[in-house]
This record gives sequence, structure tokens and C-alpha cells, in this order.
Amino acid sequence: MRLGQVFDPRRNVINVWRLVFASAVVLQHSWPLSGHTSPGLGSLYEIPVDGFFVLSGFLITASWLRNPRPREYFAARFLRIFPGLWVCLLVVAFVIAPIGVAIQGGSAKDLLLSPAPIQYVLNNAILNVFHASIAGTPSEVPWPHVWDGTLWTLIFELFCYIGVAVAGVIGLLRQRWAVPVAFVLALSLAAVVSYPGWGIQTIPQMIGRFSVVFLAGMLVHQFRDVLPARWWLVAVCMVFVVVSALFVPNYRVIAAIPLAYAVIVSGALIRSERLRLRTDISYGVYIYGWPIQQLLAICGLTFLNPWLFAIVAGAITVPLAALSWFVVEKPAMSLKSRLTRKRHGQPPVTVQQEATSS
Repeated sequence: MRLGQVFDPRRNVINVWRLVFASAVVLQHSWPLSGHTSPGLGSLYEIPVDGFFVLSGFLITASWLRNPRPREYFAARFLRIFPGLWVCLLVVAFVIAPIGVAIQGGSAKDLLLSPAPIQYVLNNAILNVFHASIAGTPSEVPWPHVWDGTLWTLIFELFCYIGVAVAGVIGLLRQRWAVPVAFVLALSLAAVVSYPGWGIQTIPQMIGRFSVVFLAGMLVHQFRDVLPARWWLVAVCMVFVVVSALFVPNYRVIAAIPLAYAVIVSGALIRSERLRLRTDISYGVYIYGWPIQQLLAICGLTFLNPWLFAIVAGAITVPLAALSWFVVEKPAMSLKSRLTRKRHGQPPVTVQQEATSS
């Protein structure tokens, strides 16, 4: 069987993969945010975020080819990312940060009456993620002055979305050579600029990293009708990815395609109804995890083992993520679906279908 034959947009475990990746991000951040030395696992900790981009490359390409209308395409992307983000920024600026200041003996009232929370929200609302602090907070924590350190990847996700639309509008996505050539160029950039682990990355290094994994997902989509979908190939690719990440700092140069194959094909082959999540709280887990961990650090829980620190953070983050899904993200996606289908006189699409393609 080929991947194109077994991948069903309505029956897959993509949402499970997303939740696993988001949870892994919370776990890996538990070491630096609690002040513990990160275990020497090479680039393994980079795989979850790379996995998100791999899935996006596959699903967003499919979304464009299924409905190549720029207005509706960008409406879907906007409503998937920004409403949840904006509410999260408000919660961080006007709830979590003031609580943190009060716990440390400062004046939450003074913070709320200052322009700092509004400045934080407005800057990050347009993905100016360099505005990471609110009036110098959080302070006296292992990773100070950054309230939500996971948001920086969103701007690169947005650029990838724009790239797909541009390629679609000018007809490159219909050319068999375009995506492979783009992948080779991105791979060359990634190989030249490398990518430091837990270090300060340059813009070219970030572009090289995310373009390679996103394009790997696009490449798998393009060749889905010829790629075999086999569990033994998934296993081989997973082993190759793990070994590469352990011993090769910039493992994506040799393992981007195996990572894309393993994630996407396994997501297609698993058909268990129990694993087919009807809700997608992964985005909420991803954007709320860091500020909750910072709040725990302010509360003095840095003495906890990082694994326990992650469990406590997860126990608080998951309810917030669920609220984000049911109160903000799902209604926003439903709005887009209703408007689009009404315009074209088509039957409504469920939020589950919409989430799978986002």
C-alpha cells in the first residue's frame, strides 16, 4: 500500500502526534526552567518542534491543493493561530505575570496600571517575540525575562504558510521539480550555517532548520502516491532519526526525510478509534506550558526533579489548553468553516476535519 492510499484525513492519529510533541516540549523545558542541567541527549530535544513543522508541511500543502484560494487559505491559517495566541497573551500579561509579581513581593496593581502588559500583548500579537518580558519580569528565576519562550517558532511557521501560498499562486506546487529543488536549497543552507543546541541562533540558522523540516513534509506529500507505507520502514526511520540526533548536532541534514516519513506514515497507519482525538489541545499545551513553568519556578518549585516539575506543569497546563480549545480555538475554526461553506454552497466541514488540515 502507498501512503496516498492509506492516509485518511478523517481517520488518523495526527492530533495524538501533535499532543505528544507539545508535551515533549514542556518536558524538555523543565530542565532549563527549573535550573537543572539538561541531560546530554544531543539534538533529541529538537525533534518535537521539528515534528510540528513536518506535519505542517504535509498538511498545509494538502490544504492548499484541496482549496487553492488565497483568501480562504489565509483565513484558515489566521483563525488557527492568532485567536488562541491573543487570548494566551492576555492571560499571561494580565493574570500570570501579576500573580508572579505578587508572589515575589512586588505590586501586581502597579504592574497592571503600567503600560508594560499592553506593550507585551501588542508586540507579541504581531509575533514580535523579541519583546519577551513584562517590566523586567519574570525575575529571580533560572530563565529570567522571558514569559513565553515557545512563541518564537510561530513566526517561522507563518513564513512557511506564506511560502506555500506564494508557490501555489505562481504554479510551482504543480511542478514536480519545485519542492525537491527547494528542499535541496534549504538542505544546503542548513548544512552551511549549522544549528547550535541550547545556544543563540542566528536568523539564517533558524531559516535553515525550519525550512528543511517543513519542506520534508511537503516532499512526503508530493510523493505520497509512490511512497510505500510500511511499519518496518517507520521503525527503520525512527531508529535512524534517534541515532542521528544523538550523535549529529545538526541531524536534520541527514534525517529530515526519515523524520517526516516516520511521523506522517505512522500517523496514517494507526487507525485506532481510541487514538483518534476529536479535540486538539496541542496548541494550547505548546503556548501555555512555558508561562506555567515560569510561574512554578517563581513559586519555588525548582527543587523538584525535572520530570516531576513537568508533571506538575502539565497538570496545570492541560486544563488551560482545553479551555483554549473549547472557548477560543474551536469556535474560531467553526467560524471560518461556516463562512467558507456558506459562500460556496457546500456542506459544512466539522472542526475535526478542519483541525486535521491545519
